[in-house]
Amino acid sequence: MMNIHSIYRPILKHFRKKRMKMFYEALSINKETKILDVGGNFFIWQIAAENGLPEIDHITVLNIYEEDATKLPPNVKWVVGNGCKLPFEDGEFDVVFSNSVIEHLGGHDSQVSFAKEISRVGKNYWVQTPDPRFFLEPHYLSPFIHWLPINLRRRMVRHATTWGLLCQPTKQQIDERVDEIRLIAPREFKGMFPGAEIINERWIGWPKSLVAKYATNN
Repeated sequence: MMNIHSIYRPILKHFRKKRMKMFYEALSINKETKILDVGGNFFIWQIAAENGLPEIDHITVLNIYEEDATKLPPNVKWVVGNGCKLPFEDGEFDVVFSNSVIEHLGGHDSQVSFAKEISRVGKNYWVQTPDPRFFLEPHYLSPFIHWLPINLRRRMVRHATTWGLLCQPTKQQIDERVDEIRLIAPREFKGMFPGAEIINERWIGWPKSLVAKYATNN
């Protein structure tokens, strides 16, 4: 059985290379910028470095799972925590970065808490999430499934999506994924980040992703 990550990884590298370049330029990122990556991992910072973007001296990655510190370079600190209740001081970071995380929180209230915490601890921030108007749902690697009513989506995921066919999830795993992922419409996303500029990433004319960018230097 093929591993879903063998499909995800080259797709992620392709799109995130361009996104990281946008991020560095939009927020004037340099090696001295103190960054918090909420819900991330070291993979995306490797992509940035491999494509000639500045290597940053201080990156803190917060996620819900542990990471082996011996696998991380000395400029990366790993913290286990909850993005809806960040264990940091107000304005502690120059920039808070979060890529494709806020849609995994299951509900509106959790997403609002996540947004408020990012705004609290970051002087600037960059928060990306898939745009629900895009025809391909990236978590299932299949078109149109996210436009169906949730009960119908739950029944179709196993046999009508790339994720379902490759990973062969149990009913419990399907329920957990359907309940976890909540894509956010542009107007609602703007309401979660009222001070931010909302950037719309496009692919072949389709609105693919939404980015909330708040930059005090602009």
